[in-house]
Amino acid sequence: MDPIFYAFVILIFVAVVLAVEGVYLWWNSSHGATARRIESRIRVLSAGGHIQRERLTILKDRMLRDSTYIEKLVMSVPRLKSLDLFIQQSGVDWSVTRLVVTSLAIPFVVFAAALVAPVPLRFGAAIALATSGLPYLHVNRKRAKRLAKLERQLPDVADTIGRALRAGHSFPSAIGMISTEFAEPMSGEFRITFDEINYGVPLGDALLNLAKRVPIRDLRYFVIAVLIQRETGGNLAEVLDGIAFLIRERFKLFDKVRVLAAEGKMSAWVLGLLPFVTAGAMMALNREFLAVLWEDPAGLKVVYAMISMMVSGAFWMRRIIKIRV
Repeated sequence: MDPIFYAFVILIFVAVVLAVEGVYLWWNSSHGATARRIESRIRVLSAGGHIQRERLTILKDRMLRDSTYIEKLVMSVPRLKSLDLFIQQSGVDWSVTRLVVTSLAIPFVVFAAALVAPVPLRFGAAIALATSGLPYLHVNRKRAKRLAKLERQLPDVADTIGRALRAGHSFPSAIGMISTEFAEPMSGEFRITFDEINYGVPLGDALLNLAKRVPIRDLRYFVIAVLIQRETGGNLAEVLDGIAFLIRERFKLFDKVRVLAAEGKMSAWVLGLLPFVTAGAMMALNREFLAVLWEDPAGLKVVYAMISMMVSGAFWMRRIIKIRV
């Protein structure tokens, strides 16, 4: 065959490879793990630190300058910056605007589906209104799981810092070791603290920022112990060992209580889901049998009373089986 054809095929192959490589590099630089980590750290620093206002002015202005009009409008609402900190604590790659828009869009979609489905208008509106809290519940669940993981990592962090202090390292150097050697999410939080110290933030303010970003009771004890030791002196390594021992013993008691309460939790799930599963099966087998619940006014009253009693019962069962240690 003609050598020009072979050269043309080779050039096309090289062009495709370079195009794929260019798309990969662009995606990795803007949406990769490193880019997401840098963006998360910038948002954390701008969302909720204890640093003086003038140190965050440039960062906040740049954050708002690069935002859209909707983002600026949402961030201007009072108390929504605390919601931004709440999202940061969950570790979810969301913005306040996305959370608000999603919470407003889901009810409209559900209500439109309810208009098509053969259900009463008031019942569909109530369901649509209830679904507006689903995004917040999702973020809250992610936040609870992330904080629980941070709390589980805290005893090892205290032990590592104590061993580093005994080996002759300074406290900021020990924080740097945590930021590089531990797994996420603890390493990310201590990396922010270590960067703040390197940028000139006082150690006390950096630790207070850490306690504000991670609202864990044991971490606050850790921060208070370090701040008191810096004021009064003493053996910080022994204090950290005591904190780690106390946290581990509390975890043992908490796990024991959790095992004892497992039966109550399973009963709550079974009793809560059984009416809906039974109603779904009856709807599939005999639709006319349950139609009276939304066609008759007395049936609607029964449904509303049933839902109210189920919600109150689930609330009280949750209060009974939720034991704080």
